[in-house]
Amino acid sequence: MSTPSSTPAVSARHGSVMNPHVVTICGSTRFREAIAAANRKLTLAGQVVLAPGVFAHNDAPDADPISDADKQRLDRLHLAKIDISCWVLVVNPGGYIGDSTRREIAYAGAVGVPVQYLEQVAS
Repeated sequence: MSTPSSTPAVSARHGSVMNPHVVTICGSTRFREAIAAANRKLTLAGQVVLAPGVFAHNDAPDADPISDADKQRLDRLHLAKIDISCWVLVVNPGGYIGDSTRREIAYAGAVGVPVQYLEQVAS
């Protein structure tokens, strides 16, 4: 996983333990373990991490079903997390990016928040 510090144009947004910056993790909630691993790695690197807190994806073995209204509210909350972030990390095992994550990536781009990917994205 690369962080923006390895990208010169984004290095000013990268924090340290003494000057932490905020990163939001985006990705399908079916990847709960990968999201948790990225959260741990970023936290140990001194980042303030915002990530999904409810894992309701139907494909997940430990899914936490929620109502459509709750899903919409959580989607808006996740966009608010992006708003206060210095950068976004997309957790995309196997290159998978679903519709919700695509919307979050587009939103981050629209509000000027840099996006990095856990795995390389095909062109």
